[in-house]
Amino acid sequence: MPKGGKDDVVPWKLNTEARVVILDELVTQGRAEWLDKGKTQSLILWKKVDEWAATLMDFVRTYGLSDSVMTLDELSSGDDVRGTELFGLHREVLTRALRLLEAQGKVRTFKGATPEELGVKFL
Repeated sequence: MPKGGKDDVVPWKLNTEARVVILDELVTQGRAEWLDKGKTQSLILWKKVDEWAATLMDFVRTYGLSDSVMTLDELSSGDDVRGTELFGLHREVLTRALRLLEAQGKVRTFKGATPEELGVKFL
């Protein structure tokens, strides 16, 4: 029986097929997304994308930011989000939540010079 110390190593690994089966189930549940068609990279989600979208819109309503324009950088690491669930949110998760909100007509995005400068207007 392992001691559970920091130097203990799990003596087994899952093969690729088993990992894909597990991740496919997480994808089905909305808790992960494949980043490539070959299923070699995935994004594991603490919350589903639609839950992050709701969290983002709750933040906008709570802080009166409707009709405001913010950048991806401000939404994930700006002073306004410090102390909230959004602080430090992975850019890919934030981008996916914004795409969903844009499809729902709740935000409009504007391209900047760099991906970090993408502007988001909350409608």
